[in-house]
Amino acid sequence: RQALEEMRALYERNQADVSEAKSGRTDLIFLIRFRHCCLLRNQRCLLAYLYDRLLRIRALRWEYGSVLPNTIQFHMSAEEVEWFNRYKKSLATYMRSVGGEEGLDLTQDIKPPKSLYIEVRCLKDHGEFEIDDGTTILLKKNSQHFLPRWKCEQLIRQGVLEHVLS
Repeated sequence: RQALEEMRALYERNQADVSEAKSGRTDLIFLIRFRHCCLLRNQRCLLAYLYDRLLRIRALRWEYGSVLPNTIQFHMSAEEVEWFNRYKKSLATYMRSVGGEEGLDLTQDIKPPKSLYIEVRCLKDHGEFEIDDGTTILLKKNSQHFLPRWKCEQLIRQGVLEHVLS
């Protein structure tokens, strides 16, 4: 906001000086060009800042999944939340379009797994959890389970499960 206010002030001063320069004061041309260069620099800085925030918001989708924690969402503007939701929908549409009937979840196995099964500890009560073979597991606080990595990776990112390292 401070940069935008500075840009607005520079622009208004330039407009006033351009009017005077048209009436014959050629000594203001260098000052007008200098202010214009300052405006362009501030514009580049603001665009770089906005692009960096966009990249960080995109990374949040891959890190946290389709639902952001309230603590993170609190620090985002309405436009950023809207962009996140559009990106989330676009990514979901793409993942459904590849990989057959079920689609392909690209957010799984962000890092290559060392083993297909991992030991996890439940950090909070979550209820029943079904794995592919039809087995239902009750996820209660402080219970430990040996589960397929790809099935519980999302719950680890959400803070429901914790990977137990031996």
